[in-house]
Amino acid sequence: MTDLWFTLNPVLQGLLKGLAVIMVIFPMAGACSLAERKVSAWIQGRPGPNRAIVPWFAYIPFLGTFLQRLGVFHLMADGAKFLFKEEPVPGHVNKLYFMLAPALAMMPALTTITVVPFGAYFDDAGHAIPLVLANVDVGLLAVFAVSSLGVYSLILAGWASNSKYPFLGGVRASAQLISYELSMTLSVVPVFLWINAPGTPGTMSLSKVVEFQSLPGFWGGAWFVFLMPVSAAVFLVSLFAETNRQPFDMPESEADLVGGFHTEYGAFKWSLFFVAEYSHMLIGSGVFTLLFLGGWNPLPWIPLADFIAWLHGLTGAAWTLHPLFVGVASIGIFLGKVCFLIFVFMWVRWTVPRFRYDQVMKLGWQKLLPLAIANLIFYALAIAFIQK
Repeated sequence: MTDLWFTLNPVLQGLLKGLAVIMVIFPMAGACSLAERKVSAWIQGRPGPNRAIVPWFAYIPFLGTFLQRLGVFHLMADGAKFLFKEEPVPGHVNKLYFMLAPALAMMPALTTITVVPFGAYFDDAGHAIPLVLANVDVGLLAVFAVSSLGVYSLILAGWASNSKYPFLGGVRASAQLISYELSMTLSVVPVFLWINAPGTPGTMSLSKVVEFQSLPGFWGGAWFVFLMPVSAAVFLVSLFAETNRQPFDMPESEADLVGGFHTEYGAFKWSLFFVAEYSHMLIGSGVFTLLFLGGWNPLPWIPLADFIAWLHGLTGAAWTLHPLFVGVASIGIFLGKVCFLIFVFMWVRWTVPRFRYDQVMKLGWQKLLPLAIANLIFYALAIAFIQK
């Protein structure tokens, strides 16, 4: 199968990869929206979405009732509603940029996922081969560079709406994302200072970070969340702010901005903004997993290779060593960690009250940024001492 793939025309390969990204991101974003409602219902002690039915499936014994209680039919109904609902365009908006903004929101979300590895398998020599659509050596730099363009869609939506509340939401979005990008970038520098030891080729590849957390020994097998807890905390807080999640949802704060940058939007264009938000959550959770939670390694100091060897010794089955099984197992481990982080996003949203705008700015500039700078200086000195 791999031989067939490499014989395809590069243009056809690119089209298939793009189609795969769309077919994965949209259902996962829809599943996140459903999970959001179920988690909020669970936290608040009330029933979640469990009433909608689809006659062809709902009457299947056991399965239909299970899917109904799970809320899957609500997800199907919402998707159909957003796709076919009438989309009036207000007369006072700048129509070209108003319609361009939702598409611009999706572009960075669908692009950054191409450089994020989501699993690995082993070749005949035992080397880990990452599963990634575009295995570039500047992986994290590409994620930061492209994902930061997503703020332009919020600014464009707020300006093109030609209304005061969306405009204020766009201004808040630009200020907030610029503020927290600095802290986020500084928080990951110690990780790459650690893995790029003197005399080794420099890299910003996310798969190399996972490989470093798979090495033998105490320092090699330790996840960076234990070695650099301050970096992980700063990155996670910045990730909340970069994805506009509560308590940092200043661009869309309905308490004082009605709905923020998307006030004038509805139907499919409105849904694209939130597909983009969930996509950024997924990608951000994946990057956090790769940087600080060992990627596809199941446990600290237990890399994927040792886990597969243990599983093979336990079962004695040859298929446990097959690259297909190893790849699926690594993807499952990686997605399990990502799902946990998505749950943390939702948990925080329904338990922590929203910050005021001045508190968001003060936290970013007066607390988080000095902490990230002090953390960088500390690890720069510590790494220089350890690796000298």
